[in-house]
Amino acid sequence: MPGIRAAKTMYVAMYGELVPHPGAGPPAEASPDAYNLFEARSAAMGWLATHATDGGLWGMNDAQALPDSGLRPARIAFFQVVLTGQAPVTLLPVQAFLSCAGDVVARLGVPRLEAIQVLLPERDGEAEGRVASPSGMRAAGLLLDAADWFASCNPRLRAPVRVTLDAGPDASVRNAAAGIAGWLQAIEQEVFGCDSVSLAEEDHLILERTALHGGPPETVQHRVTFRGTLAEWSLDALGWLAAFLADACTRHGVSTQLMLTADRSAPAG
Repeated sequence: MPGIRAAKTMYVAMYGELVPHPGAGPPAEASPDAYNLFEARSAAMGWLATHATDGGLWGMNDAQALPDSGLRPARIAFFQVVLTGQAPVTLLPVQAFLSCAGDVVARLGVPRLEAIQVLLPERDGEAEGRVASPSGMRAAGLLLDAADWFASCNPRLRAPVRVTLDAGPDASVRNAAAGIAGWLQAIEQEVFGCDSVSLAEEDHLILERTALHGGPPETVQHRVTFRGTLAEWSLDALGWLAAFLADACTRHGVSTQLMLTADRSAPAG
């Protein structure tokens, strides 16, 4: 309907191992604990939208801590929210979202994070002139200001990472891959140093073969994989990187939703 904007969903799944705190058993299947804790933490930080408030970055959708399925890497928890559109100047609140998810998982046990998968919702069509637009410059400024937080990270914590962006049937991310990589390398920041970009299928990180946009499983998935070095292997740094990559994609004409998958990885070659 005219004037009605579709709800935008953001999702994160965490993979690895969740060691229960001493004296606690493993999380039960379909346990409500993750949902209740995420809702409480979101509210405590002022990020939860409720009927009683006008603000908030997201509304609750679903959350669950999962028992060990025996698969490797195991999915230990997932969280899903609906964005309210209250985030500043088109900047996706991925860092806050992953921070909240990390706080919840830490309450449930000791996580050993091996990989994450984040659904980044589609962005509004601002690609043309995005770099020069006031909203685009402010979004980049907010990200680079936040990058200063990582400036004092211990250099020994720097970690090689592999990041795959899956756009489903939309080929725009592959067409823009070289431009995105060049932009990442040109921006002066020390959170993520991009070393290479690849379109080769064997280089992509695929944890779950989920068809995006509701397409059939056989739909071609257009993927791009970046390798580089992250300031630290943490949900905080990964959240910043996800927002940074989403902004980079928008600047290069990619407005579709993206599934970002990341793990620690040896450098290519």
